[in-house]
Amino acid sequence: MNINLALEDLGVTDESLTAIQKEELDKKGFTILPEIIDPLWLSQLRDQFEYLCDKEGSAAGMEVHQEAGTRRLADLVNKGDVFDNIYTNPALLAAVYRVIEGEFKLGSLNSRDALPGEGHQNLHTDRAKDYSKTYDGKFHVCNSLWLLDDFTADNGPTRLVPGTHFQGQPGDVLQDLNAPHPDEEYIIAPAGSVAVFNAHVWHGGTLNNTQGKRRVIHCYFTAREHNQQLDQREYIRYETWKRISSAARYILDVDLD
Repeated sequence: MNINLALEDLGVTDESLTAIQKEELDKKGFTILPEIIDPLWLSQLRDQFEYLCDKEGSAAGMEVHQEAGTRRLADLVNKGDVFDNIYTNPALLAAVYRVIEGEFKLGSLNSRDALPGEGHQNLHTDRAKDYSKTYDGKFHVCNSLWLLDDFTADNGPTRLVPGTHFQGQPGDVLQDLNAPHPDEEYIIAPAGSVAVFNAHVWHGGTLNNTQGKRRVIHCYFTAREHNQQLDQREYIRYETWKRISSAARYILDVDLD
């Protein structure tokens, strides 16, 4: 198995993205895939999110990261078949392949809900820890936001600074990573949408100024030579491995070849 065979088996074609989406990924570093999550699946994802938060309580998210002012979950690969079609979605995988341009694997499948009055983040990138922080002519990481709630101007939408995937780390350029950036754009989109971004782009969550939920699943990928954020081979459960296809196992890097 290799990435091209895996993508073919999972239904990825050159038509999985529109010409506009491809151009936005190349130039801005991000694009939106509309209406990826149908209403029934959206309801199921929301239900499982709430079930897991209640079940895991104060331990929720600990496999990867816990963050004050948010509800975090991690290792969603192993926490319900409702999540299987996220990291195997053809449009998503086509976008990831366009960014990384070679062999890649899932880095992690997590979720985040910024609580009312919380959620603001410094501008940052999602680079893996085991490669240089400077742009070296290749993109190593790609992330996606699976919106379980509408992203509005008021409830803490993710901000991204277009074109910054060519500029290294924001801390090398900016004095205040917390402050608004004059060029930043916000992901404003309805629930069911997926925003895909080159994770070298400067980005961050913003403050949830509403009393509502702002639930999102983060499906993150890395070039295959790098470490995963969550070691899927260490965490994979047999029932998960048995349930998914060989191509999905390759994407997770838990295949036995």
